[in-house]
Amino acid sequence: MHPKRYPPDGVGFLREAKQEVGVKTIHVAGAIIVHGGRLLACQRGYGAMKDGWEFPGGKVEPGESAADACRREIREELGCELDRVDYYHTVEYDYPDFHLSMDCFVCTLPAHQSPHLLEHEAARWLSRAELDSVDWLPADEGLIARIADEWDTVVG
Repeated sequence: MHPKRYPPDGVGFLREAKQEVGVKTIHVAGAIIVHGGRLLACQRGYGAMKDGWEFPGGKVEPGESAADACRREIREELGCELDRVDYYHTVEYDYPDFHLSMDCFVCTLPAHQSPHLLEHEAARWLSRAELDSVDWLPADEGLIARIADEWDTVVG
């Protein structure tokens, strides 16, 4: 994977513009955890989007970088550390009640660690052929299409 500039041009401007027009923006970090030619999908266990499938991660706290938030959220949600955290893409998505700005990172786990579900209902390691086998949350759908197109580069 080629290193990408972070943050990408225009993302900060878009976040600020949404806030100026009174749209609540939620800034999150998502972990695209890859292992053995598969990626990890997790099923939400709480909230309005309960049962939807997503990449694990969560809100970026004030003063925290998105990469640091990604690492923290994986510790909190899956009880493990991340070896690699490489910026991949930022998703901008408008839900009815808020705007989601999701910085996504391709990540790996240390060889001796495996995820433990501390907040999610279920998790699955998906191959490229299985990407459509779960009901992804709306904000993740475009990202899934991008990953499928770039599978060999992203997942390997």
